[in-house]
Amino acid sequence: MKPKFELSTDKKESLVETIKVYFEQERDEKIGDLAAVLILEFFMEKLAPTFYNIGIEDGHALMTEKVDDMFGIMK
Repeated sequence: MKPKFELSTDKKESLVETIKVYFEQERDEKIGDLAAVLILEFFMEKLAPTFYNIGIEDGHALMTEKVDDMFGIMK
């Protein structure tokens, strides 16, 4: 399974480490790099697009509001 977007190597390594720390602290489980990478790829493929789209919708709403504000200053 290949994510639709790419992360820099540094960012990916950081996120993999974050996942490993989460599992150790919250679930008292040690997972390896491969398991953490697979979890990251799952989230990137299945969940990230939902949050990305929410961000796009929020940005659109904000920009629409600002454009409407511009019309309010017309003379």
